[in-house]
Parts: sequence; C-alpha cells; structure tokens
Amino acid sequence: MWLKDFKIALVQKDTEKLDELMNSLPELESPEEIEQALYLLKEATRLVSSLREETQIAMRQMKKNIDFLESTTSPLTSKFDINS
Repeated sequence: MWLKDFKIALVQKDTEKLDELMNSLPELESPEEIEQALYLLKEATRLVSSLREETQIAMRQMKKNIDFLESTTSPLTSKFDINS
C-alpha cells in the first residue's frame, strides 16, 4: 500500500504527501519492495531538486520584475511639491 501511495504522490508531484510518506516508511519485507522503494526515493529526490530549481528561477524572475517596476516609478517625496 505504501509503495502504491508513494507512486501516486510522485506522479502527482505532491510534495506534502511525499514528505508524509517518507516520515512513515514501513518495514519492507521482500527485496523487490526494497528495490522499488529505493528507486522511488531516488525519483522523489530528483523531483524535489527539480522543483527547487524551478522555484529559484521563478524567484529570480520575480526579483527582476520588482526591480524593473521600482525603476519605472517616480521617487516619492515627503514634502508638498506645488511646482510639479
């Protein structure tokens, strides 16, 4: 059951469910189950790394967008300017 749930969470890219399943890793009996679990854990590691990279790229792009928007706005003055 754990392997099936882990596969589903991996396909759905559900990191919360993957974390929950990793915290409740059962004692696996057969060598086949252990091999499958190892493969799935490696895939989960790749998925998390990929998602982390995507997040970093998105955050860099958001920073660039914020910097651009800030550069296009006029500076605020704290005094009352009647000449502008």
